[in-house]
Amino acid sequence: MSTSATTTTTMSEKQRRIARFLEENAATKTYFKSRLIGDELDMSAKEVGANMRAVRDASTLTIEKWGYSSGTTWKVTA
Repeated sequence: MSTSATTTTTMSEKQRRIARFLEENAATKTYFKSRLIGDELDMSAKEVGANMRAVRDASTLTIEKWGYSSGTTWKVTA
């Protein structure tokens, strides 16, 4: 099992999956759409958006709501 920078004890399984996905991809990508995260993790965009605050609060990542055109976009930096 790999060591993660995220504090996983306070997050639900969905939140841990989102955090893990963002951590794995934040080095090569900065902007993420809820819809595309959901597609990757077999969740709806609404599920992703509803869990992002908890992920932001429990993670070492910097996560900002960035845009709304054709779905919510998140700016993620390590």
